[in-house]
Amino acid sequence: MKGTGIVHLVGAGPGDPELLTRKAHRLLQGADVVVYDRLVSPAILDEIPSGVSRIHVGKRSGHHALSQDEINALLVRLARGGREVVRLKGGDPFIFGRGSEEALYLRRHGIPFDVVPGVTAAAACSAYAGVPLTHRGLSRGVQLVTGHFRDDEPIDLDWHGLADTRSTLVIYMGLSSLARICRELLGAGMPATTPALAVQHGTTPAQRQVVGTVGDIVERVEEAGLGAPLLVVIGETVALARQLDWFHPDAMAAGGFLEEAISHVAQDRHRGI
Repeated sequence: MKGTGIVHLVGAGPGDPELLTRKAHRLLQGADVVVYDRLVSPAILDEIPSGVSRIHVGKRSGHHALSQDEINALLVRLARGGREVVRLKGGDPFIFGRGSEEALYLRRHGIPFDVVPGVTAAAACSAYAGVPLTHRGLSRGVQLVTGHFRDDEPIDLDWHGLADTRSTLVIYMGLSSLARICRELLGAGMPATTPALAVQHGTTPAQRQVVGTVGDIVERVEEAGLGAPLLVVIGETVALARQLDWFHPDAMAAGGFLEEAISHVAQDRHRGI
């Protein structure tokens, strides 16, 4: 009879499969079953070998394939069947990924688990948009918040603390509450001219972004027709995006991303750079 298996709580990163950690990729290759979220990109799912069972448990506002309680019970049931389970989550399991809730449930039920960090959207999507989260003289810290509370609870944040223009503010899952968030930040004293960035499908060929200010980012998002998943970055470092924007999703989508990068390197070498 098989003994108890194990659950690996694995961060898939924001979408680009090349941002998967080596450990995450290795565990995917050896898994018996992968339980994955809606935000795991198709390109990363393509890294799962054929023959490995896949179970989609994705959640979005108002629509759940499985409730969190059902997901917890599923992980226990699979592990007790002796399976090696990869619980694959977009971004990082412990940053707005509910990975800690699942880990606590597994511990209470005697199921072995480990945690594989992933590249979180705040770091990856901002970098792919040309926005450093910190920059000497512009930002000395980073604040990460979610714009979507559990069970659609009202947003209750420390608006005065978040309005500190000496740090960079990153808002996960903030599309539906963006207008309220900007209104509260302005009311807490943040200047309307503070630079703001919104990124949809960051790090993937479908990446789209708009740059504006706290005073007009809501209108810019609406005009551009951006949707979820949306990451919003607010702070003085966003002004650097116009100089540091390097990612060209159109070229990547056409299969020319790597070739274009190699071409640029070759040109630089030819010029002696």
